[in-house]
Amino acid sequence: MELINSAFCEEVKSIVNEAVKFIRNERLNFNQAAVEYKGANDLVSYVDKTAEKILVEKLSTLIADSGFITEENTASISNKDYCWIIDPLDGTTNFIHGLNLYCVSVALMFQNELVLGVVHEINTDECFYAWKNGGAYCNGNEIKVSIVDSLNQSLIATGFPYTNYSRMEAYMRVFDYCMRNTHGLRRLGSAAIDLVYVAAGRMDSFYEYGLNAWDIAAGCIIVKEAGGEVTDFSGGDDFLFGKEIIASNKHTHAPFLAVISNAFNH
Repeated sequence: MELINSAFCEEVKSIVNEAVKFIRNERLNFNQAAVEYKGANDLVSYVDKTAEKILVEKLSTLIADSGFITEENTASISNKDYCWIIDPLDGTTNFIHGLNLYCVSVALMFQNELVLGVVHEINTDECFYAWKNGGAYCNGNEIKVSIVDSLNQSLIATGFPYTNYSRMEAYMRVFDYCMRNTHGLRRLGSAAIDLVYVAAGRMDSFYEYGLNAWDIAAGCIIVKEAGGEVTDFSGGDDFLFGKEIIASNKHTHAPFLAVISNAFNH
């Protein structure tokens, strides 16, 4: 664990930036004919795949014999002490349609604990990052979650279900509550960006179900290091692989968790 420090994080950020530059350049002449479908409403292109190869190749040199959990299956070895969790392009649908909200997300686990995260939002060129016990930052400036202390003053981020509609009724109960009792809801199309915006105090809470580890891993440690809380819908720790997540500041997490628990256990 001595490995994880500011200097190591800088190396990871540099590698992430190579993928960022590639994606930014490809967007200039992107052709929608290159789009493939992994499933209903689940899109991918050569841009995602190539960016992931860049990341896996470069990150492999930082830690010998490290594992990988990757969205596009460039590498799939998870039974290692150190394991990278990579989303080469979070917000693919935004990217394909020319909506400028998408990012590269890279996290590192050590013995199943998140110890580092980097989320680089490509169009704003904002790089959010954190490492265990090191704080959270955006472009060199320390960030903190908001100090909003009531749900009715909160701005909530969420993501709409796009392949798994099995919990829609419960999801819509929370949606209805937030519309009536908060400053509103925002759906950006990238869970990684949602999470780092919570970390930076731009959003007060985020909730979603049906996500994969690569969507949220980096954002989760950034939220925690920025002073926030991250749990599953029961208030437990099974958010990374459990397909449900709430992230909030310290003040609003418990009341928002109560709203979600009530809706999903209705």
